[in-house]
Amino acid sequence: MPTAWTWWLAGTAVNHFVVTAAGLWPRSSLLGPNWTHLPATAQHAQAIAMTLDDGPDPEVTPHVLDLLDAYDVRATFFCIGERAKRHPALVRAMVARGHAVENHTQRHLHTFSVTGMRGLAREIDAAQHTLADITGVRPAFFRAPAGFRNLLLEPVLQKLDLRLAAWTRRGFDTRERNPDRVAERLLRGLAARDILLLHDGNPAITEAGRPVVLEVLPRVIQAAQRQGLHFVTLEEARLQDEASPLPAAAL
Repeated sequence: MPTAWTWWLAGTAVNHFVVTAAGLWPRSSLLGPNWTHLPATAQHAQAIAMTLDDGPDPEVTPHVLDLLDAYDVRATFFCIGERAKRHPALVRAMVARGHAVENHTQRHLHTFSVTGMRGLAREIDAAQHTLADITGVRPAFFRAPAGFRNLLLEPVLQKLDLRLAAWTRRGFDTRERNPDRVAERLLRGLAARDILLLHDGNPAITEAGRPVVLEVLPRVIQAAQRQGLHFVTLEEARLQDEASPLPAAAL
């Protein structure tokens, strides 16, 4: 039916646009479950999560760990497998200090979101093995590079028993050199169940020559604690959620 070709092409184009846009919007749940907040349970009424991506970095991560210790905060580190292999002692230190280590792919490829299913599986499974070999624990969460993904990712995550995790708010601290702006992005509207994103790998450097994350982290932690909020790892939140009794309507 040649007269219908225009409509068919238009419909196909819209379909492709929607699927692509859903994958390029890191906080979207259109392509599958996606943690953008902590679960809405009583245990998380005053809880938030601090997540740090792209490490470990031998110059930055030790200082991040010391800051977290100083404020008695437990964080979630989304580690790149190849970097973890180069610095296994740092990854073990994360676990020893009570933090969670999760999967951020083996190589952090910029082409991840346009990779086929086999390529996705190789990248993610390789990181699973790398991080499990170092820590003795298989990651339970996955975060895509820059949050970008495609509709082939969710079946891979299901097979590997991984949960996709994005964030509620991010500081863009890999390109923003002004710590005031980074902190303001994270703290504007900060509320219970938020998941925050900073980077211990590839952080921007302030004009004073200091990694932005080291300037921002104390400000965010102090502001959250003044609001009566406390920090949990994503794994703690998952276990608490699974242990929560079902609401009466679900029984």
